[in-house]
Order: sequence, then structure tokens, then C-alpha cells
Amino acid sequence: MKYIRALNDNCLIMSERKRYNELGDFFKKIFPYKVQKISVNAGFTCPNRDGSKGFGGCTYCNNQTFSPDYCHTEESVEDQIKKGITFFGKKYPDMRYLAYFQAYTNTYGELESLKQKYETAISQPGVVGIIIGTRPDCMPDSLLDYLEELSKRVFVMVEYGVESTSDQTLEYINRGHSYECAEDAVRRTAARGIYTGVHMILGLPGESEEMILSHADKLSQLPIVTIKLHQLQLIRNTRMARQFIEEPEKFHIFDVDEYIDLAIDFIERVREDIVIERFVSQSPKELLIAPDWGLKNFEFTAKINKRLVSRDTWQGRLYQA
Repeated sequence: MKYIRALNDNCLIMSERKRYNELGDFFKKIFPYKVQKISVNAGFTCPNRDGSKGFGGCTYCNNQTFSPDYCHTEESVEDQIKKGITFFGKKYPDMRYLAYFQAYTNTYGELESLKQKYETAISQPGVVGIIIGTRPDCMPDSLLDYLEELSKRVFVMVEYGVESTSDQTLEYINRGHSYECAEDAVRRTAARGIYTGVHMILGLPGESEEMILSHADKLSQLPIVTIKLHQLQLIRNTRMARQFIEEPEKFHIFDVDEYIDLAIDFIERVREDIVIERFVSQSPKELLIAPDWGLKNFEFTAKINKRLVSRDTWQGRLYQA
């Protein structure tokens, strides 16, 4: 009986231990209090829309999918943050906040204008840092100089939309930069001591499963702190939605079980110290064409954890330095 109990205890330990690096645990190591991101739409545009790099933006992009109810461009950065704090503060009065510059390219502008927006955000009561989402071709050294200095005062993270390590894919989705550009931006940012993350879309048109998994191998060689995964979503009023009608053979829309296994296969090859920010994104139902899995993020994460246990695998299991 003692031997059976010992076996059961070991199985329980294996099933309960965390099998990937979670964002919440990362924040716990940095902050002595709970922190919450507040999305900010600071009215930026994108060089892939205004003609600097191209027109029309990335084929998959409809920025309406990024904006919570409290996040509107007609309101100032200050007012958006105040509304966000009111929204989240009802449940957690002692919460602190990270201003998340999310929509479009949040480093695309004159340096003094950028600094003014960032400084406004961090000056709000309860805000302890900023997270900046941007493109890898929009990070000049002059801005890195400022962000390096800022990171000595508050928490600073830069998240780069990499999306794919394949230049062929990047060209097809009208991304407007190469993977070499993304690699350079990540290395220059991390070298300044700034927390650096990347966004990846799993399932872009024309990419085989092995090609998707090879992204994990390449990204794991970079000095990144976080990876944020997105499933490919077809969104209304995008060029990709039209391409899907015109060239359906280039697309594979994953069902939920397929994608769960793909995401786990991916993180098996991700360096074990990298934080997995999330596995999926959620677009407003009225904008989403496919896939419509009908799951909230926490429900999907529960399925991921259950599948990790059933497969007895974990982040980094197949990582090769």
C-alpha cells in the first residue's frame, strides 16, 4: 500500500507541476504586487499603411480586433488609462498597471512625440511600466537610447511583431520587412537590457507544420524573454479574407484539437526559460470569419494544460541549443 501511495503521489506531482513558463509567474518575480496590462490606442499609424513601406497594411490586419471598450483613439492616453484602471480596479483595488501601447506601430513617429506619450502613461497613478508593441523596422537607435534610460526608472518591454521567420511568408502577407530585420531589432533591443518579446502567428498561408515548428528553433536562438502565439484568424474587411476566397488551397484552418497539438509541438522546441505569454488571440465575434472555437482564453489554456499532462511533455523538451 505504501508503494502504491508513493507512485500515486509522484503522478500527482507530475500532473500538477507547471509544464511551461507562464506570464503571471514572470511578473511575480519582478513585482511584489499584482499587475494588469491596460491597452492604450495612442493614435499611431503604420509605415505599411501610409506609404512609407506600403499601402493597405498586413493582409491579416484589422486593428479593430485590438481595442477593448475603454480604448478609443478620440480619448487621450491619460483618459484611456484612467478608464482602464476604473474597469480593473473594482475587483482588485491594490492592483498596479502596465500601459500597453498595442494598436498599430507604437514606435512610429517623431522621437519627442513618442517620449511625450510614454511619459504621460507612466506618470499616471498606479502605472509602474509600459509595454510597447511595434514592428522590427521601426526601432531607431535614438529611441533605444531613450528606452534604455526609461527602463532604469520603470518596467519596459518591447514586443515585436515577427509573425514568421520565412521571408517568403512575410512577403505574401505584405509584412514589409524581412526576418533578418526582426532578428536585428530583437538583438539590438535586448543588448540595451530591455525586456524583449515577439509575436508569432501559427498557421499562416503556405506554411507546413514542419515549417511552423522551425520558427520555434530559430526564435529560441534569440535573446527574447517572451513569445506570444496567435492562431491564424480570418477577419472581415481584410485582404487575407479575400485571398482565402481566391486561393483556398493555400490555407489550413485548424480545428481546436489540431491547434492545441500544434501549439504544444511548438513549445516543446522553445527554449525553456522563455515566457509563453499566451497561445491564442480572441477577435470580436462580429469580425471573425474563422476559426470560431467558442472558447475563452482561460478555457483554451485549461485544454493546453490537460493535453500537456496527457502527452507527458513540457516546454523545451525537444529544444536543441
